[in-house]
Amino acid sequence: SYQLIMKGHFLLLVFGTLYPAYYSYKAVKSKDIKEYVKWMMYWIIFALFTTAETFTDIFLCWFPFYYELKIAFVAWLLSPYTKGSSLLYRKFVHPTLSSKEKEIDDCLVQAKDRSYDALVHFGKRGLNVAATAAVMAASKGQGALSERLRSFSMQDLTTIRGESSSGTVSPPPPAPSVSARTSSKQSHPKTSKSASESIGRSGQCKS
Repeated sequence: SYQLIMKGHFLLLVFGTLYPAYYSYKAVKSKDIKEYVKWMMYWIIFALFTTAETFTDIFLCWFPFYYELKIAFVAWLLSPYTKGSSLLYRKFVHPTLSSKEKEIDDCLVQAKDRSYDALVHFGKRGLNVAATAAVMAASKGQGALSERLRSFSMQDLTTIRGESSSGTVSPPPPAPSVSARTSSKQSHPKTSKSASESIGRSGQCKS
């Protein structure tokens, strides 16, 4: 089933699109009006067929020999013996388009104006959204920059404080107190006094 679908699409691509496109090129190159008109009629019918095929593929793909019928229809359009595209165009498409041409042109003009207005509207909305996003990004970036500068300044202050604390000269040791000096002075007389007493005692023993 899947292979049959792919085969049908391939045949429609080759015989329904590439083959007519090549002969349309030859008609334009040779400037043959008859061939040019013939292929223009084919492309109009083929465009309608492709549009209808979009819906029929959804609802009629289960129908037996559906893809074979589509290939046979395209071959009927292309055949120089049946001239199917010219027949359908002259009998149905041209009279219908001629009778509805004014309404179709008005609908196309309205659709063009509406699409232009919708494009302008969405363009303005897009510009507003972009401007708002740019302003928000700029404000966020400014806030982040100020926070970054603040962090850098605090880091520099802490660094300066660390360097100043490490570079200070240690103060000299405190001078000895007055009580220590007096105690040292009092200790010296006691020592000399005890030495004189020992000398006197040694002299008495000798005598």
